[in-house]
Amino acid sequence: MPFDFAQGERRLGSIKPDQGCTCPLATEGKLTAMCGIVGLFLKDQTLEPQLGQLLSGMLAVMTDRGPDSAGFAVYGAGDKAHLKLTVRGPNLSDVAASIGGDLIGTVRDTHLVLRFAKADEDRVRGWLAANRPDIAIIGVGERIELYKEVGLPAQVASRFDLASMSGSHGIGHTRMATESAVTTAGAHPFSTGADQCLVHNGSLSNHYSLRRMLEPKGISFATDNDSEVAAGYLTWRMREGATLAEALEAGLSDLDGFFTFVVGTESGFAVLRDPISCKPAVMAETDRYVAFGSEYRALVGLPGIEAARVFEPEPARVYAWERQ
Repeated sequence: MPFDFAQGERRLGSIKPDQGCTCPLATEGKLTAMCGIVGLFLKDQTLEPQLGQLLSGMLAVMTDRGPDSAGFAVYGAGDKAHLKLTVRGPNLSDVAASIGGDLIGTVRDTHLVLRFAKADEDRVRGWLAANRPDIAIIGVGERIELYKEVGLPAQVASRFDLASMSGSHGIGHTRMATESAVTTAGAHPFSTGADQCLVHNGSLSNHYSLRRMLEPKGISFATDNDSEVAAGYLTWRMREGATLAEALEAGLSDLDGFFTFVVGTESGFAVLRDPISCKPAVMAETDRYVAFGSEYRALVGLPGIEAARVFEPEPARVYAWERQ
């Protein structure tokens, strides 16, 4: 029998929320579903120019699940010789010129994407640390660009012109904060490794102990958010040689709490729900794409959705797709 999303969320209404996106918040007898996730992985390359437009629409539909802030990551064009460094902060227009060298900078509102030869990474990072400590690095990789801000999802998507972006896959998140503050730093996605990012609906109860275990292993964190720890855990597992699917499978034993994850890598896209699966999730697959939404209404605008195989991802099962 299919899981009743609404009933499942109501039954969990008495659970005390933790950080980030949690189980429903009980306020004066009213329960509210927390956070929305969307993801789109394109099998058909002819759809790539439409990725941003499609993802933008999916994100806006999830507004009532997360009106506080929103973010997204897009995997666009890239190559093995160059890196993209996404940063956010004030007064970004002259940063690329100030760093100098063979470097290209693209400003989108409060974010800047710097593209440069891999050999220049230490120089670029060193310049930023010495000259612009007010700038935060939020993503790095050959293909990933990551944007997030406080505000309604449609407004955030518009500020960064998501609809104009192209690529092979992307993930997004709308946040309804509970105990933690509504800040840009606390918005998803979180990226702790090259071309890796994660969005999360749920709450991890052992994120402090995981943080203490991961930091000596070289995984650094910019926030106290439990979701960033989940991203760091997967980065560590993959750094040790695990595939994305293997890292997620290991997380079923090592991560305590409620979670639905959607994860992106340079060529991969994966989904995992915890064994209880109290967080709603639905997927659709066609010959042209794989899509994820916290609710089906996030998927209805996709091309050919009426003929898609629509299904609820099973508890404790990794769903992963890789692009050659």
